[in-house]
Amino acid sequence: MTAPEAPGQPPEPALRADAERNRERIMEAARRLYASEGLGVSMASVAREAGVGKATLSRRFTTRDELVNAVFTDRMEAYAAATTTALADPDPWHGFTHYVETICAMQAADRGFAAVLTISFPGAAALEARRAESYQGFLELISRAKATGHLRADFASEDLVVLLMANAGVIAATCDAAPGAWRRLVGQMLRAFATPDAPLPPIADAPDSADLYRAMVRMP
Repeated sequence: MTAPEAPGQPPEPALRADAERNRERIMEAARRLYASEGLGVSMASVAREAGVGKATLSRRFTTRDELVNAVFTDRMEAYAAATTTALADPDPWHGFTHYVETICAMQAADRGFAAVLTISFPGAAALEARRAESYQGFLELISRAKATGHLRADFASEDLVVLLMANAGVIAATCDAAPGAWRRLVGQMLRAFATPDAPLPPIADAPDSADLYRAMVRMP
């Protein structure tokens, strides 16, 4: 025999379905806010955007790292896939330049992800594991690109980290007034990484001075 359900209480499957709906609402709200405003968005703001209470949010995600891990798992998978694609390119130098452009474009498409690539999240185990895996692939890509003679011998993996940090800053400062400014930065940095005879993709035009000024006056 089984115990009867308490009057007025929904069956367990309904509770689980409701919890999953809340989880998805929270993740979608976090994606929207992180993409448009960056990772500085508070957990309370995410709860309001999702239309749930703070207690509901904390039951689904006890820390910000847990929420970031859930929201950006698919983005980090795409990041890892970009490394695999670059390593499969028969021309390692082209693979290198295309990889840098791809990753920086991923940052430009999502301000939250722009920050994720430059911040460590110890509580987001899956995200950090994929980051470490991608980093090892990038080290191999560096070695192969140097062997072509087109990547400067003094290029270090840390140079990409610096570029990603700079790109995240440019994106945050110019995303409204001069949204293509990051492309110019990436083009110039690729030229800094290359040896004098290396073939390079076309460089984007410099941002319009008036647009850049509008971005500058809004900076804190």
